[in-house]
Amino acid sequence: MGIAMTMHEFLEDSHVRYDVAKHNRTGSSAMTARVSHIPGREMAKGVVLKWDDSYLLAVVPASRQVDLGKVGAIVGDKVVLASEEETAALFPDCEEGAVPVFGAPYRIACMIDDELDTDEDVYFEGGDHRTLVHVSAKGFEQLMYGMPRAQISR
Repeated sequence: MGIAMTMHEFLEDSHVRYDVAKHNRTGSSAMTARVSHIPGREMAKGVVLKWDDSYLLAVVPASRQVDLGKVGAIVGDKVVLASEEETAALFPDCEEGAVPVFGAPYRIACMIDDELDTDEDVYFEGGDHRTLVHVSAKGFEQLMYGMPRAQISR
């Protein structure tokens, strides 16, 4: 499959340089980081949360988990994990379970965890379980411009 079309268009339209690498199928972002020899703090993963009648994309390091209590305190309401069906409907051009890290092109609110190491390089899955995308820290910041940052993981 490669990079999901929506994600590819977003990267191209943003004029951010990126590299793509293939890897053996993995079942999680943490496993992708391991097999690709990437520190978990540099591997971003998206987690879809249900908030009121809408959704929120939490972007955290692959080595960490979203803290629902912290996110709920920030947004002022209870949040829960979205179901697999809800997530698949939000990202129709991605393989099931391969959640992108960009909310903007999918028209979903997004929040980035402070623990995500954006001092160097950032890696993320491209919309399937076999494609790894790499951008510079500066490129990632450009792609995530305006997205709020907070301590949202544990």
